[in-house]
Amino acid sequence: MTSSDAKADLHFYLQSARDALLWKLEGLPEYDIRRPLTPTGTNLLGLVKHVASMELGYLGDVFGRPSGEALPWMDEGAEPNADMWATPEESREDIVELYRRAWAHADATIDALALDTVGKVPWWPSSKAEVTLRHAVVRMIAETHRHAGHADIVRELVDGDVGERKGNDSMAPGGQAWWEDYRNRLERAAQEAGRASRR
Repeated sequence: MTSSDAKADLHFYLQSARDALLWKLEGLPEYDIRRPLTPTGTNLLGLVKHVASMELGYLGDVFGRPSGEALPWMDEGAEPNADMWATPEESREDIVELYRRAWAHADATIDALALDTVGKVPWWPSSKAEVTLRHAVVRMIAETHRHAGHADIVRELVDGDVGERKGNDSMAPGGQAWWEDYRNRLERAAQEAGRASRR
């Protein structure tokens, strides 16, 4: 496999994760893209803001290619987790456009540098800070797919919508009654296993 083929493969998986994450915002009102749906506050727009910030770092700053984007939520002294939620003043459009600019900046880094180019991650311990571009891209693929999975669950909690993208939900066929029966079977199996473990 040539380096350009490897870059194309890496880019394909990174872009598919980006698209899946953004798709989770589609068709939802402001409240639903921002509301926390887990005890740790996981929310759809915050996931996009976080991943945009990480992409600018790992595929920009790490390789001496700062984007120039102002990310006050990442500054020293910023509130913990400030990159994981959107303030009322931060619009959906602002965050989505930031993410799209992060894509463009990251893609330019991937195009410009060889995959074995070494960068330094300033927020990692110095003994482990050196990474190749290949490592950083794989890390962003994993990071983005992980958060797209979080977004899939959060979106299902909001309105029941699931899947990687429109027209591809990757779910077993079945209507609402089938899914309710399926979930009830799983609940019964979990209860039975729980009882058995206490014997």
